[in-house]
Amino acid sequence: MNDGFGHEVPPRHAQQTHRQVSRYLVVIGSNDGGLARLFLADHTQVGEFDAGTEEVVELIKTAVASTGASGPEWDRALGGHTAAERASATVYALDV
Repeated sequence: MNDGFGHEVPPRHAQQTHRQVSRYLVVIGSNDGGLARLFLADHTQVGEFDAGTEEVVELIKTAVASTGASGPEWDRALGGHTAAERASATVYALDV
Protein backbone atom coordinates (compact mmCIF):
# COMPACT_ATOMS: atom_id res chain seq x y z
CA MET A 1 0.00 0.00 0.00
CA ASN A 2 1.54 3.33 -0.99
CA ASP A 3 -1.05 5.80 0.47
CA GLY A 4 -0.88 7.89 -2.70
CA PHE A 5 2.81 8.66 -2.46
CA GLY A 6 4.48 9.08 -5.79
CA HIS A 7 1.36 10.37 -7.55
CA GLU A 8 1.49 13.57 -9.52
CA VAL A 9 0.46 16.72 -7.66
CA PRO A 10 -2.63 18.36 -9.18
CA PRO A 11 -2.01 21.64 -11.03
CA ARG A 12 -2.70 24.97 -9.34
CA HIS A 13 -6.27 26.18 -9.48
CA ALA A 14 -6.76 28.83 -12.14
CA GLN A 15 -8.96 31.55 -10.64
CA GLN A 16 -11.52 32.73 -13.15
CA THR A 17 -13.08 36.16 -13.15
CA HIS A 18 -16.36 36.26 -11.28
CA ARG A 19 -19.35 38.16 -12.58
CA GLN A 20 -20.31 41.45 -10.97
CA VAL A 21 -22.54 41.64 -7.91
CA SER A 22 -26.28 41.84 -8.59
CA ARG A 23 -27.64 45.27 -7.65
CA TYR A 24 -31.38 45.00 -8.35
CA LEU A 25 -34.09 42.43 -7.79
CA VAL A 26 -37.29 43.17 -9.69
CA VAL A 27 -40.45 41.29 -8.74
CA ILE A 28 -43.14 41.39 -11.41
CA GLY A 29 -46.57 39.85 -11.01
CA SER A 30 -47.81 37.57 -13.78
CA ASN A 31 -50.64 35.15 -14.47
CA ASP A 32 -48.48 32.24 -13.27
CA GLY A 33 -47.43 34.00 -10.06
CA GLY A 34 -44.62 36.38 -9.32
CA LEU A 35 -41.44 36.47 -11.35
CA ALA A 36 -38.14 37.64 -9.82
CA ARG A 37 -35.32 38.94 -11.99
CA LEU A 38 -31.78 39.82 -10.92
CA PHE A 39 -29.94 42.69 -12.62
CA LEU A 40 -26.45 44.15 -12.54
CA ALA A 41 -25.85 47.87 -11.91
CA ASP A 42 -26.10 48.54 -15.67
CA HIS A 43 -29.54 46.82 -15.75
CA THR A 44 -28.27 43.69 -17.49
CA GLN A 45 -30.30 40.64 -16.45
CA VAL A 46 -28.30 37.84 -14.84
CA GLY A 47 -31.02 35.65 -13.36
CA GLU A 48 -34.72 34.82 -13.40
CA PHE A 49 -36.71 32.61 -11.04
CA ASP A 50 -40.02 32.17 -9.21
CA ALA A 51 -40.66 35.02 -6.77
CA GLY A 52 -42.10 32.62 -4.20
CA THR A 53 -38.77 30.99 -3.39
CA GLU A 54 -36.92 31.26 -0.09
CA GLU A 55 -34.01 32.94 -1.85
CA VAL A 56 -36.15 35.97 -2.66
CA VAL A 57 -37.12 36.35 0.99
CA GLU A 58 -33.45 36.23 1.99
CA LEU A 59 -32.45 38.76 -0.68
CA ILE A 60 -35.08 41.34 0.28
CA LYS A 61 -34.62 41.19 4.07
CA THR A 62 -32.41 44.26 4.14
CA ALA A 63 -33.07 45.65 0.65
CA VAL A 64 -34.60 49.04 -0.06
CA ALA A 65 -37.82 48.71 -2.09
CA SER A 66 -39.56 51.03 -4.53
CA THR A 67 -42.61 50.54 -6.72
CA GLY A 68 -42.45 50.84 -10.48
CA ALA A 69 -39.86 50.07 -13.14
CA SER A 70 -41.20 52.46 -15.75
CA GLY A 71 -38.10 54.61 -16.16
CA PRO A 72 -36.06 54.66 -19.35
CA GLU A 73 -33.24 52.73 -17.64
CA TRP A 74 -35.55 49.69 -17.53
CA ASP A 75 -36.80 49.90 -21.15
CA ARG A 76 -34.29 47.42 -22.58
CA ALA A 77 -34.28 45.10 -19.57
CA LEU A 78 -38.06 44.82 -19.17
CA GLY A 79 -39.16 45.40 -22.75
CA GLY A 80 -41.24 42.20 -22.84
CA HIS A 81 -43.58 43.37 -20.07
CA THR A 82 -46.60 45.61 -20.38
CA ALA A 83 -46.63 49.15 -19.03
CA ALA A 84 -49.04 48.06 -16.28
CA GLU A 85 -46.76 45.20 -15.20
CA ARG A 86 -43.76 47.50 -15.11
CA ALA A 87 -45.63 50.16 -13.16
CA SER A 88 -46.70 47.67 -10.51
CA ALA A 89 -43.30 45.94 -10.27
CA THR A 90 -41.36 46.12 -7.02
CA VAL A 91 -37.71 47.04 -7.43
CA TYR A 92 -35.33 46.12 -4.60
CA ALA A 93 -31.92 47.80 -4.44
CA LEU A 94 -29.44 45.19 -3.19
CA ASP A 95 -26.09 45.92 -1.49
CA VAL A 96 -26.70 49.63 -1.09
